[in-house]
Amino acid sequence: MKVNTNPVRGMKDFLPDEAELREKVKRTIIDTYTTFGYRKIETPALEHLELLSGGDGGENEKLIFKILKRGEKLDLAGAKEENDLVDSGLKFDLTVSLSRIYANNQGNIPLPFKVIQADYVWRAERPQKGRYRQFMQCDIDIIGEKDIIAEIDLLLASSQALLNIGFKDFTIKINDRKVLHDLADKWGFEEKDHDSVFIALDKLDKIGVNGIQKELESKSFPPEAINAMLAELKIFNKGDEIADSFLSDELIKVIEAVTLSSNGQFKIEFDPTLVRGMGYYTGMIYEIKCDGYDGSVGGGGRYDKMIGKRIGQDVPACGISIGFERIVDIMLEQGQEKVKKEKLAIMFDPEKDDVKRVYAEAEMQRLSNKYIVSVVKKEKKFGKQLKKLLDQGFTHYTEIFDNKTTNTIPLKTNEE
Repeated sequence: MKVNTNPVRGMKDFLPDEAELREKVKRTIIDTYTTFGYRKIETPALEHLELLSGGDGGENEKLIFKILKRGEKLDLAGAKEENDLVDSGLKFDLTVSLSRIYANNQGNIPLPFKVIQADYVWRAERPQKGRYRQFMQCDIDIIGEKDIIAEIDLLLASSQALLNIGFKDFTIKINDRKVLHDLADKWGFEEKDHDSVFIALDKLDKIGVNGIQKELESKSFPPEAINAMLAELKIFNKGDEIADSFLSDELIKVIEAVTLSSNGQFKIEFDPTLVRGMGYYTGMIYEIKCDGYDGSVGGGGRYDKMIGKRIGQDVPACGISIGFERIVDIMLEQGQEKVKKEKLAIMFDPEKDDVKRVYAEAEMQRLSNKYIVSVVKKEKKFGKQLKKLLDQGFTHYTEIFDNKTTNTIPLKTNEE
């Protein structure tokens, strides 16, 4: 039987050019965050299922890759429901893991705790363009800071990371969960229904006002509340007096501070319809939109209650995640697949040249820190071999004859 060599659906292999681009983007993001005082941590791929399904993940809790119990704990005959068979799962985001690691190490962590996480997460959702079942997230979080300086710091650090990658003309959309609750009260929804209303509102960009109407009507919410919400959604725009009337002093201060530091390179604006899908957000929320592309290239918010569920005492916390996969996809669409590095091939004849001499030359070239250096056996059809080297990303070559090195020669493209 022929083995299926394709990656599992929703997963992806990365050949060298794309893998190098991903590493460059990841390193740029981490290096930028480091300059803002954030420090890197790592957490396991697996988390306890009770932690993952604790109500903080919103719709993503339906997308957990669950792991079977092992050994004697796996009782297939006695199992009555799914949870009798599973006890852990792959993490669907990095924030839940961060709350656990803080709860487990709080006595050893000084506050505020400024953290970088760059790792894979997994969601069992329907794969589509720009969305995979395994994907990289690059997060920064601040634990222990209740003031808006946390939001300002997060937004400026993530904006600088995007600028350093090469993105411009993006817009930060910002809202506050408190504003959303005020709106839901104003429209006439009961407090117990707010989260369901927000989940529907979060789909505005995808399904439009009519789609939201159908979803809310299917849940038998009061028609007068639905109509009040729909009427306002149709006239919500940045700058509308209705929208601006919900701006809090804290939102104004964040917008003003970020605008002042942006130097006109990006924008920030209030969006009263912004929701964010995670159920753990308690305060300000934000997304970053890139001109000319659907979806967001970053997002996050404040989650002051999540850690309290683990330790019995609330700890202020907020964070933001850079949309790593979407950013890389955009760069690939723009033709930025290959990372431009000077690569040198040292060509030699294994039958004539001393291999020790060849590798000594390669090491000397590496120490010069000018090239990425590879040792390559010379082929009979030398011209064709040079073409292959060019296709592999080499920019220069040098040959060894009788254990002596020739001059370094640039490899020329067809355009040169």
